[in-house]
Amino acid sequence: QLQLVESGGGLVQPGGSLRLSCAASGFTSDYYYIGWFRQAPGEEREGVSCISIRDGSTYYADSVKGRFTISRDNAKNTVYLQMNSLKPEDTAVYYCAARIGMLFTTVQGVCVGNMDYWGKGTLVTVSS
Repeated sequence: QLQLVESGGGLVQPGGSLRLSCAASGFTSDYYYIGWFRQAPGEEREGVSCISIRDGSTYYADSVKGRFTISRDNAKNTVYLQMNSLKPEDTAVYYCAARIGMLFTTVQGVCVGNMDYWGKGTLVTVSS
């Protein structure tokens, strides 16, 4: 069974930094994608950043470009989201999600489309 577990959320001041982790288990192939999504109360879910486990290609939403960095540690089966220059509007529950790759699947398509598996989320609160 595929399983995703997020960690690293918490309270941080505006302008501060936080690193989220997504630990994946149960994958038998490297042909999949991991994405970070977020949802604030009353708002639609947003694809923040995604990465190809196979080749490391990445995608970022315009709202986080230049501030967030996604990376992978394949030896640990873990994907990280380094969040810098945090703003109050970044406050949300952040979810790790996975999608199995198929022909013509792209990292951008993954991040704006439906995912196959989801973690339970970790809360990030940006406030002074």
